[in-house]
Amino acid sequence: MLYPITTHSRVVLNLDGVWKFKVEEPVGSITAATPLQTTEVMAVPASFNDQTDNPQLREHNGYFWYETNFEVADLLKTQRLVLRFGSVTHEAWVYVNGTEVAHHKGGFTPFEAEVNDALVDGTNRLSVRLSNLLDYTTLPVGNFTETTDDAGNPQYSVDENFDFYNYAGIHRPVKLYSTPHDYIKDVTVVPDIDLAHQQATIHLTTEVGGTFDTVQVTILDEQHHPVAQGTGTDASLTIDNVHLWQPLNAYLYTAQITGLRDGQVVDTYEEPFGVRQIEVTNGQFKINGAPFYFKGFGKHEDTYVNGKGLNEAYNVLDIKLMKSMGANSFRTSHYPYSDEMMRLCDREGIVVIDETPAVGLMLNFNFDIENKMDGLNKDQTWSTLKTTAAHRQVIQEMIDRDKNHACVVMWSISNESAHYAPGAHDYFAPLFDLARQLDPQKRPCTYVAIMMTLPETDRCTDLVDVISLNRYYGWYLNNGDLSDVTKTVQDELEQWQAKYPDKPIIYTEYGADTIAGVHSPYNEPFSEEYQVDYYKQYSTAFDRVPHFVGEQVWNFADFQTKFGIQRVQGNKKGLFTRSREPKMVVHYLSERWNNIPNQGYKK
Repeated sequence: MLYPITTHSRVVLNLDGVWKFKVEEPVGSITAATPLQTTEVMAVPASFNDQTDNPQLREHNGYFWYETNFEVADLLKTQRLVLRFGSVTHEAWVYVNGTEVAHHKGGFTPFEAEVNDALVDGTNRLSVRLSNLLDYTTLPVGNFTETTDDAGNPQYSVDENFDFYNYAGIHRPVKLYSTPHDYIKDVTVVPDIDLAHQQATIHLTTEVGGTFDTVQVTILDEQHHPVAQGTGTDASLTIDNVHLWQPLNAYLYTAQITGLRDGQVVDTYEEPFGVRQIEVTNGQFKINGAPFYFKGFGKHEDTYVNGKGLNEAYNVLDIKLMKSMGANSFRTSHYPYSDEMMRLCDREGIVVIDETPAVGLMLNFNFDIENKMDGLNKDQTWSTLKTTAAHRQVIQEMIDRDKNHACVVMWSISNESAHYAPGAHDYFAPLFDLARQLDPQKRPCTYVAIMMTLPETDRCTDLVDVISLNRYYGWYLNNGDLSDVTKTVQDELEQWQAKYPDKPIIYTEYGADTIAGVHSPYNEPFSEEYQVDYYKQYSTAFDRVPHFVGEQVWNFADFQTKFGIQRVQGNKKGLFTRSREPKMVVHYLSERWNNIPNQGYKK
């Protein structure tokens, strides 16, 4: 799916702003047939939860409505008009002037619809019905219950089966954009690089809606000078003396695609892209032929007031803080991030592991790791959950949206699922096959393994190209005792390396909750001193294992979660506070990461 941009043939209108808002209680009491009757308002894009001083509204589970009005200029009414939502969490029914134009389930990928037939002259009314309900068919997974009140009206409850807050709302921009009725529908860019001769062949496939006499393709460099030209919906163009997209040293070309009829331009679209090569071989993760070492973070789209809503100022700051620390990467834990963040990472040279919302794929999520180790062979996850359809959908939508991004170097099919349980391989094998089939650039695939997935309990690691581990020795196991952490981490890594000698290994999560400003001469848990020592113990082990290729800490910044006795206003494992103030550990990891090369052998 193409990101909406303004060109000579296209106009983009921004519908963001302050919309009307109302909870649907009782269920079924509101329809799109008439304007929304309410004095409540909410900003778009943003979660609704933190835009209120009403605790009941903040914690509402069920259905709610947004509504705004817009007009279309006369000069655009002859064009094809498309309404696009960057994301709506978690399910949306969209109406224009009371007519349903779109329905989408899945809270972290875009969707769009042509709306010409629903528009009227003058003011148009845009209404969106949303649901934030989660159950055993959705991604993420939620523990769903339904009861009735004294009047017989349904009441819903969702207990998150994951460790972040179930923010909901219209989270990313809403745009109305125009194209001609014959238009460029999609573009796929696949670089084929000859590193020895500094040359790249760019295979560029264009999908069109309607017809053109000719499709013309021009590749522009960063100064917007043409460096290659061709024609056709399947074109292969050669770039000599190619500039490679490198980690923290991005170079972006632009594919300019133009549809012509009778020699006249009908539609034009421009797609930025980077030229880089990804390879996993002999226990190494290579970018452009050189070993790459991941330094960075698990992260969340999570800020004060906005919740999971797009906040580009925070995105810019976060990337700058990462780069100042010597970090080069992050994982979109635990869902695809906004188009805007992905485009920023392309521009800034940040390497991204792109992850689906398949988090919470287990029964009875909690932090009691030791008790969970008992009875793994009797785990009923894969006979209970019904997430296959949603999982296939989000893999397809994520790859369709992000296939051309140079920053994306690997797909993560799930996070901390029951990969250890009977039936896991049968569930995941077709999903890995689907991802590899859909990705035109054939990126590596992984999943992120929870602590119960060990070399002796693993059922699925044969499916991955890179072994990705989440480990919390010294926190969820043996809290407060770091004496054996280095040995424990090293021993397990060496077991994985012996079992899969050709697969590189990365830590995608490890960390300790730390309250900013809490200090201890005794290295107590939750103190900043404990967090520093925790990371030092892990670093020592990492440096001893040849096929270990990266460390992504948990988490970049403190973030909101549901209520719980282990969570005081959220998860405090951040290296930064939620407002992006650094904890002591930032100084230690900055010194470490700035002395580890991004590429080339670490040792």
